[in-house]
Amino acid sequence: MRNKIVFAILTMAFLLNADAQQRREYIPETDPLVLKKLDQWQGIKFGLLMHWGTYSQWGIVESWSICAEDEGWCARKMDNYIEYKKKYEDLIKTFNPVKFNPDKWAAAAKDAGMRYVVFTTKHHDGFSMFDTKQSEYRITGKDSAFRASPRANVTKEVFDAFRKQGMMTGAYFSKPDWHSEYYWWPNFATPDRNVNYSIKHYPERWQNFVKFTHNQIDELMTDYGKVDILWLDGGWVRIKTDQEIRTAIESVDYAARPQSQDIDMPGLVKSARAKQPGLIVVDREVPGPYQNYLTPENQVPAKTLPYPWETCMPMATSWSYVHNDKYKSPHQLIGLLVDIVSKGGNFLLNIGPSPEGDWDDDAYDRLKHIGEWMKVNSEAIYETHPLAPYKEGKVSLTQLKDGTTYAIYVGENDEKSPPAKIWFSHLSPAANATISMLGTNRNLKWESVGKGFAVDIPDEIRKNPPCDHAWVLKISQVQK
Repeated sequence: MRNKIVFAILTMAFLLNADAQQRREYIPETDPLVLKKLDQWQGIKFGLLMHWGTYSQWGIVESWSICAEDEGWCARKMDNYIEYKKKYEDLIKTFNPVKFNPDKWAAAAKDAGMRYVVFTTKHHDGFSMFDTKQSEYRITGKDSAFRASPRANVTKEVFDAFRKQGMMTGAYFSKPDWHSEYYWWPNFATPDRNVNYSIKHYPERWQNFVKFTHNQIDELMTDYGKVDILWLDGGWVRIKTDQEIRTAIESVDYAARPQSQDIDMPGLVKSARAKQPGLIVVDREVPGPYQNYLTPENQVPAKTLPYPWETCMPMATSWSYVHNDKYKSPHQLIGLLVDIVSKGGNFLLNIGPSPEGDWDDDAYDRLKHIGEWMKVNSEAIYETHPLAPYKEGKVSLTQLKDGTTYAIYVGENDEKSPPAKIWFSHLSPAANATISMLGTNRNLKWESVGKGFAVDIPDEIRKNPPCDHAWVLKISQVQK
């Protein structure tokens, strides 16, 4: 999930620049089943991402400390890389999450208003959280401390639990695999995140890696029930043109050995969709036909984007578990949800489970607060689309297909009730429109002001508001 600053800036430019050239980078899907599911996904708005693996025992950044790139955020605490990598991979022997209870997670997520889950079936370190037959480096492997548990096939247990709650399921899968000898060949050093040998010189080794990758994804598409999303990470594993390779050589980049890494995405996706019709594929950061939606990471775009998108962001400061991590406040999280949805995106909120197999109390607390807000205001979130001018000051707009419009006032952190008057200068309710506040049972007095309107909030509502953090005005009809 982590990238160098240069790459992050380039990614941000790709995502946020609205000029015509970059709009062409998104290639719309044509498969009617995928389009139907993508439309469904865009309506559910709020999901859960979980980064979990053996690394949670050390409370470190997932996978990246075994990558030999000189970055402070993934620095190792040992000077001897070979010894460190061995100890890291030996974590399989002590990873024993005896508190693992995915039904508890799924219930908490549903109560918070989440409607889909994306789970890390395998991160870059190559440790599989599912019962793959392609590698012993897995949660059910012979060296795994958790292999005897009836819930050892963690991915299956997670998917089953969330499906029971009516949620979509997504498989996060890392294209690079730093444990596989077909990606990081022990014959050579591993200077960076990329394959560490020349694919042109050793094409048969690379083809073994392609086969290995396809086999693992085939397992996930075959043995784990209905899967709605294949969320592929590691965007450097892709086809590169000669010009892209030359540019990487000439620039300050993370690639010590820039080369094209073709894993046959057309064949991979065709096979996956044969088993999972309508599967949404998210080949992150790889412009092309297999990036059905884009994923601005840990950021919210400044404006609406001309394609389906999802902000992925950790609830705390880290994607993976860190002891005593600092979690965002309920006010921050609700504000983020409103901001993202009003711009047409989905919010994929990450929680890192502990090595024992549970979430911190703070994570459950935040979900509880979000759920209380959603129970009052979810109709302003689900199945909505953006409405220009989208946002003004503290007020964001969403709209249903039938024209019902919502003006969502997100207060400051210390605002415990809505103000006496809420203004919006660039939206006009229809002459006969009614305006109410969600969670109350009375119409509110409003008046046209220029090209906008103002709504009076009575004292009885202000003294006893229907929810905390943000208050939603429901407008029956607006002028077109």
